Amino acid sequence: MLIILSPAKTLDFDTASHTVKSTNPPMLTKAEELIRVMRGKDVEEIRQLMKVSEKIAALNIERYRDWSIENNKSQGKQAIYAFMGDVYAGLDAASFSSEDIKFAQTHLRILSGLYGVLRPLDKMQAYRLEMGTRITTEKGNSLYDFWDKQVTLMLNKHAKISGATYLLNLASEEYFKVIKTQELNLDLVTPIFKDKKNGKYKIISFYAKKARGMMARFAIKNRITNPADLTEFNEQGYFFDSTNSDLHAPVFLREDQS
Repeated sequence: MLIILSPAKTLDFDTASHTVKSTNPPMLTKAEELIRVMRGKDVEEIRQLMKVSEKIAALNIERYRDWSIENNKSQGKQAIYAFMGDVYAGLDAASFSSEDIKFAQTHLRILSGLYGVLRPLDKMQAYRLEMGTRITTEKGNSLYDFWDKQVTLMLNKHAKISGATYLLNLASEEYFKVIKTQELNLDLVTPIFKDKKNGKYKIISFYAKKARGMMARFAIKNRITNPADLTEFNEQGYFFDSTNSDLHAPVFLREDQS
């Protein structure tokens, strides 16, 4: 089973990594193409494109300027330790053992607007380029156009190497859309997490993000390769809803947290 997560806007490049082991992203030359495009934009263009403050736009102009394949290898940080935010709070990679990381390196993939696909130990530089960003390249007017089938083909390649037959989709819709499902050689499993609020179970974004990270953690810690075993997930009060689930869309519920 191959697991996919979205990246995070919040990054940590101050804390030391928990291992010196690292690998290089498999699609670095594609990232370099995008960096060249982004270097052609000024602060105001970045601000409008990403809908961010002038300060954040200026920071990313600096990041694009400093980015290089050589710097990525010498100054980058392993992706699993570089991303922060709700999903990565649930993942809690800092507490992984060396065997956990070894399993994750084979079975976990992080989708990225800049890097396409990242393995946990792949080094990355600080960046901001969300998959939904509408930038014009030679391939079209969006990152979905730019990546086209490349992300899907890379996932197929990694699945073949690991022997995976299922894709555990724990990514957001924005990032999952980059995958061409008709080209995917894996059966798709997309868990649904609902929390009880005002007497009804519903998807609450903040909780769902953390739950996706916790599910990835659960799969890694328990070396799960069969999606049927995901029904045992019971972290922080979630429980499997067998009535409304099927193999490809298991539902997990949790009582009101207020």
